[in-house]
Amino acid sequence: MTETEYRQLADAAFTHIESVLEHADNDLDYELAAGEVLEIELDNGSKIIINRQAANQEIWVAAKSGGFHYRWQGNAWRNTRDGSELMQTLSGLIAQQGGGELRFD
Repeated sequence: MTETEYRQLADAAFTHIESVLEHADNDLDYELAAGEVLEIELDNGSKIIINRQAANQEIWVAAKSGGFHYRWQGNAWRNTRDGSELMQTLSGLIAQQGGGELRFD
């Protein structure tokens, strides 16, 4: 994958995540810092951090339950360890950290 392709796919993922967060009924705050890091803050003060790792062509997620690396495979961002899909996992992480149900699909 070229750097341009990676950027386009990562941009699309971040845009989608931001759109879902913006239209959510949940009381979540989020901030996109320098276009590379998206911080989601939940009511209880916990955070989920999503950032781009251009050198690896990955998207990384940090949550209370751990850190996760996602690489584009086929038609989705997939966890490099277990193959789980980024958007589904993000829904679960937000729920686990007390942010309620939020669907990214």
